[in-house]
Amino acid sequence: MGVTTVRLQAETEQHLEALANKIQRSKGWVINQALNEYIEKQQLEQDRWKQTLEAMESAAQGKVVDANEVHEWLNNWGTENEQDAPRVK
Repeated sequence: MGVTTVRLQAETEQHLEALANKIQRSKGWVINQALNEYIEKQQLEQDRWKQTLEAMESAAQGKVVDANEVHEWLNNWGTENEQDAPRVK
């Protein structure tokens, strides 16, 4: 495990200390948890942005599904006549 030094603002340090005491964990554990969650969130946002760009490119190429087909499909969810999702034509 690596060691990294971080300078914290006094108020942040106080909140960190209080939280660590409250949950009976070390400050290092709290910091690791927070960083892991932040990194996962950033990766998810990057993945979503990539998917958005791909979807925009696909739409620019005319690879879209008619909105009426999508609405018909959504309206039959949970019915006896539930249909498969519409496909790009």
